[in-house]
Amino acid sequence: MIAILQPLITHYREEFFVKLTEFLDCMLYCYLSNNEGMKRNFKISTISTKDIQLYSFGSFSWYNPFVLLKNKAETFVLMLDFKHIATWFLLLTKFIHKRKVILWGQGISIKRFLQDEKKTFLPLKYFLSLSDGVWFYTENELNMWRQRIPKLNAVALNNTISGIDNILNIPEISQTEKQILKEKYGIKEEVVFIFCARFKANRRIDLLLQAIEKLDNKKFGFIIIGGGDYKPNFSEYPNIYDFGGVYDFKNKTDLFQIADIYFQPAWLGLSVVEAMAYGKPVFSFKRSEKVLQCVEYYYVKDNYNGKIFDEISNFLDYIYRLDFSEIQTMGKNAKAFAKENLLIENMLKNAVSIL
Repeated sequence: MIAILQPLITHYREEFFVKLTEFLDCMLYCYLSNNEGMKRNFKISTISTKDIQLYSFGSFSWYNPFVLLKNKAETFVLMLDFKHIATWFLLLTKFIHKRKVILWGQGISIKRFLQDEKKTFLPLKYFLSLSDGVWFYTENELNMWRQRIPKLNAVALNNTISGIDNILNIPEISQTEKQILKEKYGIKEEVVFIFCARFKANRRIDLLLQAIEKLDNKKFGFIIIGGGDYKPNFSEYPNIYDFGGVYDFKNKTDLFQIADIYFQPAWLGLSVVEAMAYGKPVFSFKRSEKVLQCVEYYYVKDNYNGKIFDEISNFLDYIYRLDFSEIQTMGKNAKAFAKENLLIENMLKNAVSIL
């Protein structure tokens, strides 16, 4: 039996946990309520979980570790968050409770990425060293930490989403079918971008708005999927098609099939996986102190399955001399990358391999 701690179980993680329970007896503990998850614009999974209270003290937090110790789990899968004081407690007392502890997470701070990539953050190194194993999100973090802790028992899960097989199996549509879909949704522009993510502080929505305002609104259209506190009012733009949160598979598939390019200026996360599975090249900006990117940014290979631009002027120059054959090639490469690297089965196999 294993006990897994998460903030909550979202829809995009549901398939992973369902399949994991086919291999193992799992108990899932969550410290955020479903209502809190919905307030944060997450769609919540229907998987049954147990509540565990989390108490915050500034940047640090505490959950009751004895709730986990009361069950019969032989292994705990805890969050790779050194600010969880209770996880330190469970790591340091393994010689007493005799449970194995797997840490699951990114392995690097998104906000301190450039610094932590060059210089080891010592508290995190010690935190990882105390564990019995680590589930990193991507190979990028795995390779970085294997150089720093050569004997670390760790694996890269290749973080992905529920239902990716269904997306990959969607047949490619013809230009005629695409035009019919555009007419169905009232989309007139020749080139269509799609943005599909929650609107958060670090998404650099200012860069999205600059692109919208500087591109010809008769030639370039933008499909917007997502909600959030930082979402701007798009109603003044005639070439913006704002659908809000879309969870219906058929509707979302229609919108992705209409689009030519996935465009998200910053904080690229699992939306990359969805876009690539739909065969869309991913366009974004180079990671910097002002442009933060999540670990899934690693999946985007410049000029292969997407484009990474230094600044907005480079983006605009490229778009104005857009080569559709190049876009189609990158889209096919994106889909091939997702099929080869980002299946749920691979994520599951990698996870189980070190349990």
